[in-house]
Amino acid sequence: MDTISKITIRRARRDDVQAIVAMLADDRLGSARERLEDPLPPSYFRAFEAVDRDPNIQLVVAEDGDRAVIGCLQLCILPGLSSQGASRGLIEDVRVASHCRSRGIGERLVQWAVTEARAKDCKLVELLTHHTRVDAQRFYARLGFQASHVGMTLRF
Repeated sequence: MDTISKITIRRARRDDVQAIVAMLADDRLGSARERLEDPLPPSYFRAFEAVDRDPNIQLVVAEDGDRAVIGCLQLCILPGLSSQGASRGLIEDVRVASHCRSRGIGERLVQWAVTEARAKDCKLVELLTHHTRVDAQRFYARLGFQASHVGMTLRF
């Protein structure tokens, strides 16, 4: 059986937070903004609780056959007036553990999110990726996403 067929996608649990933060911190951009400490700062658990309570947000993980967390993403369902009152799915924080990349896990996660957004009657799915993440941009384009907008941020 190949690796991808052993992958399970499930809702994240509190005890997954350490593994999720480790994946978020596992590159130049993430390592500059995350605090991977033992124990993790309480802010991560407060954020997890808020996300977990929100019915319009799903934080999911990908588990391998040994039940190790090797991927994650967050899907937010955003109602809106634009496009005749259409809801949209916003995919955020897609990560795959560095030792598991290029095995189809990220694609499986994104396909799960697109299917879930359609099931929730979203009319489009969007995501942002940092302009320096060229490999990620190629990955999303291969999955059918188009660079249709310019994203801008304001950090506090």
